[in-house]
Amino acid sequence: MEAVEEVVVLIVGAGPAGLATAACLAQHHVPYVIVERESCTASLWRHRAYDRLKLHLAKEFCELPHMAYPMGTPTYVPRDMFVEYLDSYTDQFGIRPRYHTAIESAIYDGGKNRWSVLARDTDTSVVTRLTAQFLVVATGENSAASIPPVPGLTKFEGEAIHSSAYKSGRAYTGKNVLVVGAGNSGMEIAYDLATHGAHTSIVVRSPVHIMTKELIRFGMTVVQNLGLTVTTADSLLVMAANFYFGDLSKHGITRPKIGPLLLKSQTGRSAVIDVGTARLIKGGVIKVFQGISKINTNSIEFHGGKQIPFDAIVFATGYKSTVNTWLKNGESMFKDDDFPKKFFPNHWKGENGLYCAGFARRGLAGIAMDAKNIADHIVATMDQVSC
Repeated sequence: MEAVEEVVVLIVGAGPAGLATAACLAQHHVPYVIVERESCTASLWRHRAYDRLKLHLAKEFCELPHMAYPMGTPTYVPRDMFVEYLDSYTDQFGIRPRYHTAIESAIYDGGKNRWSVLARDTDTSVVTRLTAQFLVVATGENSAASIPPVPGLTKFEGEAIHSSAYKSGRAYTGKNVLVVGAGNSGMEIAYDLATHGAHTSIVVRSPVHIMTKELIRFGMTVVQNLGLTVTTADSLLVMAANFYFGDLSKHGITRPKIGPLLLKSQTGRSAVIDVGTARLIKGGVIKVFQGISKINTNSIEFHGGKQIPFDAIVFATGYKSTVNTWLKNGESMFKDDDFPKKFFPNHWKGENGLYCAGFARRGLAGIAMDAKNIADHIVATMDQVSC
């Protein structure tokens, strides 16, 4: 016989978005259940991130609600310290996720005004039906690794991995390695490989803003605290970046037509925070290619016909959301691409008690805003019903 459990709020996902939402609900004394398919909180940060990773924004833009970083935390928080912060956050608010719990389906029952959710214990295969008044999707933007189809990839005899499986360049010393993708992960992995003695190349498929961390911090600060318009701040940032980095177009890197802050707000694409990669590209240590035509057994042919042998490929091509594989009638909130229909700042609320946290493409600051909005709205809805 199927077990049935009634809950007020069900949070799916125990990454930063799920934890932040749970903490905000706890502050309001709203009961909730939080489930997580992995064996730990924030599995992406613990198990699918490279060793040298740091938060790309200053810590003041990366705090979760109701808890600051400890005194002495560096301005740009290393991965291990961020995981420690999340562990302390979980303890501080008494968050107890149910691990090894995979959601198989979530359907809204209009007759009962409840979400009917089937949750399977991946250790025992026991299925429980959870009925929830409110459902918070906190599985985030980075649910599953994404590698684009490339002609010939299956024939490649070298190592081909997603960036989520990359840890360090130590294992690639002396090898020819291609990084595909020029976002923050791709650029930093290319730097890590090159500084560990790999013969490194990178595919830069589209225009990208390369900035220093200090410039981005300055831009966000003047917009947030001084009231400068995003357009004005962007103009200053691009001018300063051009002065600092020089003309990178002759090395195969061009800038988007709109500024870095506006690009982030409109498309979710972040500026690349340079860790030294630009200097190595300008010095010819890291080679830049515009795109792949096809992959052979031990070589890669690039646009323009040039063919080069490689030992390994690292696909820093991002992730994808998988919400629609289990959320069966979330059409009030999600599009076919598993992202919200509504734009920021109205993306977080759907119909029938459905919410999402961590889908604004605005990093940890966006997660904090989502969590507060969701908790406040749930409290207001509950108060309205009780009147």
